[in-house]
Amino acid sequence: MRALASIFAATAYLSLSAIPATAQDGARDGEGTWITLGTGAGPVTSSTRSQPANLLRFGGHDYLVDVGDGTAGQSGKAGVQTKAIDAIFISHLHFDHTAGLTGILGLRFQTSAGDPLTIYGPPETQQLVDGILAGMEPGATANYGVAGAAPVDHRSGIRVVEMRDGDSVDVDGMTVTVRENSHYSFPVGSELAARFESLSYRFDLPGRSIVYTGDTGPSDAVEELASGADLLVVEMMDIPLTIERMIAANPGIPEAVSQAMQSHLSEHHLSPTQVGELATRAGVGSVVVTHFSGWEKNQPGHMRYLQEIAAAYDGPFLIADDMDSF
Repeated sequence: MRALASIFAATAYLSLSAIPATAQDGARDGEGTWITLGTGAGPVTSSTRSQPANLLRFGGHDYLVDVGDGTAGQSGKAGVQTKAIDAIFISHLHFDHTAGLTGILGLRFQTSAGDPLTIYGPPETQQLVDGILAGMEPGATANYGVAGAAPVDHRSGIRVVEMRDGDSVDVDGMTVTVRENSHYSFPVGSELAARFESLSYRFDLPGRSIVYTGDTGPSDAVEELASGADLLVVEMMDIPLTIERMIAANPGIPEAVSQAMQSHLSEHHLSPTQVGELATRAGVGSVVVTHFSGWEKNQPGHMRYLQEIAAAYDGPFLIADDMDSF
C-alpha cells in the first residue's frame, strides 16, 4: 500500500512541469508566466533556496510578488532588469518578504529608471517605503560623484497603494484581489490588528487565475479567494522538522519558547496535508508549493510530503525550486 501511495504521489507531482524561467511563449501571454524567484521559508538563509520572491510576466509587463533578499539578482536571472519592473505586490511586512525592496529601488535609481513604479501592499507599506527612500538619501545625493551634475529626485515616480481585506484593483488588464489571511493573529479590536494585515493575492488574467497565499495558516478567507483558481501558489512547512532544527541550533532553549514557536508555526503556516485540503476545498486546477521548509528532493523524507498532499488532493502539484516557471 505504501508503494502504491508513493507511485500515486509521484505521478501527481510530475504531472505539473516547470519550464526554464527565461522561456516565454507569446501565444500564452493571456495566461501569463509565474516564476518562483525565491522558494525558501525565511528568515533562515539557505545555500539552495533564495528568500521569498516571485515574478509574474503578463501582457508585456513584469511584476514582482514579494521581494525577499536577493530578488534583484534572481530577477536578473530571469532576464528582467530592475528598471523594467512595472509594479510590486507585497503580502506582508516580515523582512524575509521585503528585504529585497531596498535593492530594487536603489538599483532602479542607479540605472535611471524613468517609468513610474507602483508598490501594492498591506497597511503600513507606505511607512516601509518612506523609510527605504529616506535611507537612500545619502547615496542618491552623492549619486555618481560628478561635480556639477544636476540633482535627481530618487523619490520621483514611486507610488504606494495600501490594500485591505476584500480590496480589488485593476492593473494593466488583470484584476487583483486581496484577502486577509491568518499569518497574523493579533487580538480582534486591538491596535495592532487595526494597523497590520497579512494578505493573500488573486490575479485574474484574461487566460487564467493565479492565487498566491503568501504566508498563512488555515484560513477560510484564503479558501474563498482561491475558489476555482487555475493555479494555487501556496506556502508549506514541515513544522515538526523546523522545530527540531531550531532546538538543535539553539541548545538549551527554554521549553516555553519552543512551545510558543510550535503554536505560532501551527497557526500561521500550512502542513502538507493542509495544503492538499485547501486545494481540494477550493477546487483549484493545480498547485505549486513555495516558501518551503523541509527535507529536500534528494533526501528520503521528501517523499512523505508528496504522499500527504496527494492523499488530500488528486490534482497535479509540484514543490517548486528557485527559478521554476509555470
